Amino acid sequence: MRPNSLNTLFRPVTALPGVGPRIGNLLEKLTGPNVVDLLWHLPSGLIDRRRMPKLMEAPVGEVSTFIVRVESHYPSRNKRQPYKVICSNDTGRLTLVFFRARKDFIYASLPTGSTKIISGKIEKFDGELQIAHPDYIGDLEDADSILRVEPIYPMTSGLSLKVFGKSVGNVLNTLPILEEWLDLTLFRTENWPSWDSAVKAIHSPQSENDLDACAPARRRLAYDELLANQLTLALIRQAAQKQAGHPIAGDGRLREKIMTGLSFSLTDSQNEALTEIESDMASEYRMLRLLQGDVGSGKTIVSIIAMLNAVESGLQAVLMAPTEILARQHYSTLLKLAKGIELRITLLTGREKGKVRQAILNDLKSARINIIVGTHALFQEDVIYADLGIVIIDEQHRFGVHQRLALTEKGKGCDMLVMTATPIPRTLMLTAYGDMDITQLREKPAGRKAITTRVVSVDRVARVVDRIQDNINKGNQIFWICPIIEELQSQDLAAAKYRFDYLKKIFREHVGLIHGRMTKNEKDSVMSDFNKGKIKVLVATTIIEVGIDISNATIMIVEQAERFGLSQLHQLRGRVGRSKQPSSCLLMYKKPINGIARKRLEVMRSTNDGFVIAEEDLKLRGSGELLGTRQSGLPIFRVANIRDHADLLSTAHKDVDMFLKKDPGLKTKRGLALRNLLYLFEREIAMQNLKSG
Repeated sequence: MRPNSLNTLFRPVTALPGVGPRIGNLLEKLTGPNVVDLLWHLPSGLIDRRRMPKLMEAPVGEVSTFIVRVESHYPSRNKRQPYKVICSNDTGRLTLVFFRARKDFIYASLPTGSTKIISGKIEKFDGELQIAHPDYIGDLEDADSILRVEPIYPMTSGLSLKVFGKSVGNVLNTLPILEEWLDLTLFRTENWPSWDSAVKAIHSPQSENDLDACAPARRRLAYDELLANQLTLALIRQAAQKQAGHPIAGDGRLREKIMTGLSFSLTDSQNEALTEIESDMASEYRMLRLLQGDVGSGKTIVSIIAMLNAVESGLQAVLMAPTEILARQHYSTLLKLAKGIELRITLLTGREKGKVRQAILNDLKSARINIIVGTHALFQEDVIYADLGIVIIDEQHRFGVHQRLALTEKGKGCDMLVMTATPIPRTLMLTAYGDMDITQLREKPAGRKAITTRVVSVDRVARVVDRIQDNINKGNQIFWICPIIEELQSQDLAAAKYRFDYLKKIFREHVGLIHGRMTKNEKDSVMSDFNKGKIKVLVATTIIEVGIDISNATIMIVEQAERFGLSQLHQLRGRVGRSKQPSSCLLMYKKPINGIARKRLEVMRSTNDGFVIAEEDLKLRGSGELLGTRQSGLPIFRVANIRDHADLLSTAHKDVDMFLKKDPGLKTKRGLALRNLLYLFEREIAMQNLKSG
């Protein structure tokens, strides 16, 4: 149960003074449903209303504050004309302008002859200084509340800065005083403020320096969030390590048959990975391991051998992929490898329905299926396994911690191996996969040649087409990637349909098109023709970004490559170079191109190492968009920024590791304070694991 000391922060936003249903809905849309969510919505700028220049020297376009005498009113003659109020002081004259004004309200606020304090943005119209709809109109006794630095927040339509600021102020006035959860040595060394002082400071910036990521209050709260993240993952890991699993140690008969049929030898990196995985599987505790490998590093065969280890022990294995295309490819790969071997393999996606689906479910429940491949359909409520030994999840970054935990509920104590072909910087590895053991494949299979990458302007498309013809004549196949599937008037993008039509006039039946709006049967037909070599040039959207394996495809063309993220470009490039033939990637950009986009393309041109690329991507764009789009597998921090606070993450990781060795149940004074921290950042999943562990 959440401690009572935090109850005020976990009230609905409508519990705040002056927040009714309409404002409450807007606040919830902007920040979240609870009062605490307002605290994590940080200022992005500030307005200094302490600036009180002479009227004749007032800077146009900036906010200033003045003490003036109200001289006269000029009501509007019709709805289109503004209501004007003329004011002045010893330094000049100022016109206040109101559109669609209520005459009685304005006159009551600005009586003729009164002295008022006015604050707002200065404009110039017909040579006169004016403020349209002043932000503040007050009496001299209101000076202290107006003459201040006011934070600016990112807003949503319909919600004013004044209303939001008032709501935040009400939260700050009722902040609970909580026991310190930080390591005291760190707290004193960093000279950080207490939690409540940091929260108040972050919402009361006095200068631009206070908005900086390195400001003491921001670093303190960023560390709090990273500490909560690391503690959550550590508690999940701690609970998982206590869960009994199936000690799995197959006799090797199936693996030996598969290995005999391979046309290649495993790399040292793959053999080391298998040693770690098989050791985990033989343990009495559940395996929870991430297999991370760059594109083309051979994760699939490692996962297949792990599944065979479970099948040899009389258990079932599951391989789940994020898309149906990738699931069907894995299924096809397994069938080829298992040809002539007594192994019952089947496929389950959203496409299998009715009697076909029911027959699969019956076979699963009665142990007539050894390995099943599919999408998230594998873990729907009515899917029951006879004895599930291992779960393999491909492209893990598409799924989060909650999903990982839910998937293992299908089998009592089953092992889990998750894979990703997206190289992730070490700092992000800690935030997303700190609950798991990690194995990396750093080698490429023998014979794989580096992909040559070139960067050219889209203006040279005619020369590119000539090169395509040369390669088609040599029997090679080509991917041509476009960022969207149809022309939009609001965006000047090269469309896949447009490019398909253009290339079809040249290469006729040798050109195919695939995109996300096609039916499943249409996609299957196109991919089948590409696999068979009937289609030589496949025009596609990023639907083929992950996992598609066509060994004869040797050229990857990405049009308007400047619009893609680095990791996404690397994933696309990884669709070629999957054989011993020389392969190339052509990144076509549209002028003009900005500095960051140019840097991304230069990084792609200079290296094929996905781990180097991932680190560069983090530097260029930060963690929020590292994968090209926000993916659920990477946590989205509200205060911390991995690019700015990487050092804090490392500190938090070490702190949690050391502390849990002394107090694994969070029962000491600091442990109880850390429980408050977990609740503050809504890490209830950690508390559940603490109880179950």
